Amino acid sequence: MTRPPLSRRIRPRSHAGFTLIETLCALGLLAVVAAGVLPLGLLATKVTENQGHLVARTTEYAQDKLEQLLALAYGDTTSDTRVFPATSAGGTGLAVGGSTNTAAPVAGYVDYLDANGNVLAAGANAPANWFYMRAWQVSTPRANLKLVTVTAIVRAAAAGGMGNIPRSSVSALKTSPF
Repeated sequence: MTRPPLSRRIRPRSHAGFTLIETLCALGLLAVVAAGVLPLGLLATKVTENQGHLVARTTEYAQDKLEQLLALAYGDTTSDTRVFPATSAGGTGLAVGGSTNTAAPVAGYVDYLDANGNVLAAGANAPANWFYMRAWQVSTPRANLKLVTVTAIVRAAAAGGMGNIPRSSVSALKTSPF
């Protein structure tokens, strides 16, 4: 028994595919949606730069300064840690004093770094090209114990950044060997 040939369905010409006008309308709608989402991408990039990259760097630089200070002898009050490597005279060492207030840093208890993290020349005034500031404080909460706190900040957040300027603070205790 032979089968009759299958009949082909003939589609009307109007349903054969998308027209140029339909394609342009779809692309226009897509462009409007993309333009609405674009500011979110820009905002996410700025927040990532400020709260990701810059906060991580300030934390790293604060930890570096804290380690440099903790490497000093308990009674050292003359080493200058504002330069790298530290010199044995001309500084404050672990003398009690300083402040972690970066708006009003105490001379001898502050240093400045460039954008690459290199220590800039120490002096009475902040260098013009500083990017990171580290201010520290040494206190004695009780006998034979020193509390060292270092705060690092960035000069300015990324352009149009959200919130406060990135900052990090770290603290550690150092005991007297006696």
